[in-house]
Amino acid sequence: MDYDNKTNLLPPETETSGAIAIVDRPGTALAIQITGTFMLPSIIIGAGPKASKRFVEFFTVPIRNKHTRQAYLHATCLFLDWCDQRGMELETIEPIHVAAYVENHPGSPPTIKQHMAAIRMMFSWMVEKGVLAMNPAREVKTEKFSRSEGKTPAFTAEEITQLFGSIDTTSLLGQRDRAFLAVMAYTFARVSAVASLKVKDYVQLGRRSLIRLNEKGGKERDIPCHHLLEQYLDAYLVVAGVSGDKEAPLFRSIQGKGIKQELTVRPLLRFDAYVMVRRRLQAAGIIGEFSCHSFRATGITNYLENGGNLEMAQYIAGHADSRTTKLYDRRGQKATLEDIERIRY
Repeated sequence: MDYDNKTNLLPPETETSGAIAIVDRPGTALAIQITGTFMLPSIIIGAGPKASKRFVEFFTVPIRNKHTRQAYLHATCLFLDWCDQRGMELETIEPIHVAAYVENHPGSPPTIKQHMAAIRMMFSWMVEKGVLAMNPAREVKTEKFSRSEGKTPAFTAEEITQLFGSIDTTSLLGQRDRAFLAVMAYTFARVSAVASLKVKDYVQLGRRSLIRLNEKGGKERDIPCHHLLEQYLDAYLVVAGVSGDKEAPLFRSIQGKGIKQELTVRPLLRFDAYVMVRRRLQAAGIIGEFSCHSFRATGITNYLENGGNLEMAQYIAGHADSRTTKLYDRRGQKATLEDIERIRY
């Protein structure tokens, strides 16, 4: 394998797997390439070629989710740069250094726990591959933290109706945006799963339609379409004209203005979706710290409010544990607000 400690941007036609990707081109050696503006930490380069090789392998072999790769790469590089600034070498990092880093970490408890998980896993990999003799992060504890309710704000049912009603669907852009938002609202899907949908993932089974979602962890779920979601998707496919290209992205970027709007071949990316959501919320006059994930919290809460059960909400959301689903239930927040409003001066 060829490794490069400098930035190596992939060509547009290459499908990447996150910040670090394995690239296989006919007639060439299998290569590890690093996307973006990333360089191997100096402390890793200083430890020699074997350490560099194992460090890059850590993000390509045991970690299969590209978003986890990006998060763990960010966390480990922050720590290793912190060590480098204090004159340490990879072999001289001790538990007390890791503890000092945790003690002075500016992040919130959940962020610190995630960063420590990444650091522990990276050092464990280095020990397993013979680069280091011990894992200095193995016994370092972080502050205990638990949450019974998530922080992601949810919309009210009225706000969802207001949002969809504000979209001008006489344009291709409006049809695409409404259909994209509807998939998130009616399936509880993560934005990355919606952005990665292909035309073939909108499946027609007689009079029924379903969305085939590919979520993180390799989970595939078939979710029946709500009648409004089916209506919005059908309307979008008519104006988009992509029904015959089953392998094409369902949601793509758009170029041109007015009647000259047309789809490109590039899929709508997760960041593009975030920008679109912010733009649509602003146009609808909906104020708040909402994000794409708010549709997930909103859908789960609305489903449970209307008589749905937790087990089915867990299945639709694709959660491995019902406790995770409970984090998205905002019914308690509403009850608390009603109680507070009973205070009258």
